[in-house]
Amino acid sequence: MIVTPYSNVSEGKKEQVEKMFNEIAFRYDLLNQLLSFGIHKRWRKKSIAFLKENNPKLILDVATGTADFAIDAINLNPEKIIGIDISEEMLAIGRKKIEEKKLSDKIQLQQADSENLPFPENYFDAATVGFGVRNFENLEKGLSEVCRTLKKGGTFVILEFSIPEKFPMKQLYHFYLSTICPLAGKMVSKNPVAYEYLFKSVKNFPYGEKFKNILLNCGFSEVSIFPQTFGITTIYVAKK
Repeated sequence: MIVTPYSNVSEGKKEQVEKMFNEIAFRYDLLNQLLSFGIHKRWRKKSIAFLKENNPKLILDVATGTADFAIDAINLNPEKIIGIDISEEMLAIGRKKIEEKKLSDKIQLQQADSENLPFPENYFDAATVGFGVRNFENLEKGLSEVCRTLKKGGTFVILEFSIPEKFPMKQLYHFYLSTICPLAGKMVSKNPVAYEYLFKSVKNFPYGEKFKNILLNCGFSEVSIFPQTFGITTIYVAKK
């Protein structure tokens, strides 16, 4: 079981994740920059590059947060990008960015549940998610929903944390996630548990071949795995 960010047993993981991201939204982008040393931008661009040959016209960005993935995907020259997230506070920041970059005609953000997508079958040419599938309450249901809304031959690109396998990176990464990230996150976001949740959710996520098999079981026909930066993150490219 993936540990939830709060201990309120009367709430499900989904409600707790929504609450957590609403509370840290105002510092989310800053913390991403600080805690990843800016490398997250390179991971994002490499992820999006996997969609270039598909020339997608309609893209879904799941768990869009503050819309960085959606904004970078504009380089693919799509007709429309729809970003969805359960956190309205994160979406508000994303909408402000989109307006400042004059991209409102291309990018639309809406509050929605990734496990119950409000879109018809075979609708999108491509889908992306950056560091979001780890937060699904029901991983298989969320992945199956993305598959349902993709056109046949469509591509789903997932960027997610993973755990390095080799010494000493594995040990260093464990220390960084379990100790440094929670401390820095608490100081900057004023939230005492959000970045403790980061460590717990990464530790419990079925990365690599396990996640590939889950994607295949959720309806995707083929999945390729591309570890990044010693295995700190992984890009998965799944075809419907």
